[in-house]
Amino acid sequence: MPIYKTITIDQYTKALIWKIEEPIEALEESIELSDYCAKRYQNMSSEIHRKGFMSVRQLLKLLGYTDFDLTYDAKGKPHLNDGTEISISHSFQFSAVIVSNRKVGIDIEKQRDKIKRIAPKFTPIEEYQSLGETDLIRKLTMVWGAKEALYKLYGKKGLRFLEDIFVRDFDFQNFTTTAEVYQNNLTTTYRLNFLEFESYTCVYALAL
Repeated sequence: MPIYKTITIDQYTKALIWKIEEPIEALEESIELSDYCAKRYQNMSSEIHRKGFMSVRQLLKLLGYTDFDLTYDAKGKPHLNDGTEISISHSFQFSAVIVSNRKVGIDIEKQRDKIKRIAPKFTPIEEYQSLGETDLIRKLTMVWGAKEALYKLYGKKGLRFLEDIFVRDFDFQNFTTTAEVYQNNLTTTYRLNFLEFESYTCVYALAL
């Protein structure tokens, strides 16, 4: 089982990252799906998505859960039946699950040049123009991943990446920062932590 990384944040909060290297048949082994998830899985035409979906179920198993412990609300946010908070992500070769007794969000992104094209939709890109090309892609991917993680944590449609989520600046020596979410005249602050590996970025967000 290719568990790539285990992150123990505190007594109640743990994240697991899986590197997807096995064939789909190996990922399907010993996994039973609920009717809802079986239907979702059958409708996936992309092998990358199917592998990501099944590797997440393998991670759930390692955390002591099955697919039958998992439900999704009307907005697509996953929930565990025992009340534990959960967030899920997968991107190409990696997938991740984080569980906690407090609100959490996790996101994995592949570092790619195309992030520059979509950057104006989620951050004022002029703030990063002093960075070299490689560091610009790294920084933008980290900010995008942070906002994705917070969007998952918040679990509400209509949250705008550019206007409603503000990520405090950070440097590459200190892979942690805070972010504020502005919604319904309320401001909520969250802690962000970053990891980089094999040209991927992982971000997890925690309620303070």
